[in-house]
Amino acid sequence: MLEIRNVLPADEIRLIVFDLDGTLIDSKKDLATSVNAMLTQLGRQALPEEIIATYIGDGAGMLVRRALGDPDGEALVEDGLRRFLDYYREHKLDHTYVYDGVFSALEALKTMPDGTPRRMAVLTNKPVNPAIAICEALGLSPYFFQIYGGNSFTTKKPDPEGLRTLIAEAGVKPEETLMVGDSDVDILTARRSGAWAMGCRFGLSSHTLESIPSDCLVDAAEEWAEALKQTIAPR
Repeated sequence: MLEIRNVLPADEIRLIVFDLDGTLIDSKKDLATSVNAMLTQLGRQALPEEIIATYIGDGAGMLVRRALGDPDGEALVEDGLRRFLDYYREHKLDHTYVYDGVFSALEALKTMPDGTPRRMAVLTNKPVNPAIAICEALGLSPYFFQIYGGNSFTTKKPDPEGLRTLIAEAGVKPEETLMVGDSDVDILTARRSGAWAMGCRFGLSSHTLESIPSDCLVDAAEEWAEALKQTIAPR
């Protein structure tokens, strides 16, 4: 159920930036399969899919590091990351799908209440090439003027560099921007950028959302547009 903590100014939000994994798409099975392929190649025991899901959200490097038990040796992490990415590039679309309601929600959000086009983008910690390929294959790309990944900048979320870049490219203000994501990383990114924040409780990392207050929480993509129906003066 939609939970409004701070009413979003629908007539002021000119840019919406979405996380990818756990927000637009359910990629848990393909990520878990790729992690376990890497672990098997390294002679390690496979992990349950639900455990791997809790490691997602901070980029491929951290996913691999966590799956390996946070080893001291960087060489092992680098080797594991290479193996993971090699496998994931070939299997990233085996089971990954767009969450129910996403396309209809994007259609509803692409224009503001007065009919003015609203810009939308993707900012993910997933490497940018797989992110772009997935968005293109699943029909998401036409909705976004930009797709940035975890290696598009020198930093990753929750550093605000990526979101601030999108804000500048869209020609809007931070208070005219909404970040939508399923983890505390996304909420913190919004807070550090001065943007509004919406948390998705249906996502892969939703267990982290309560650690940083968001402006609203949703249980389904259909609620994105509903959260923007009310209007108040901007902060």
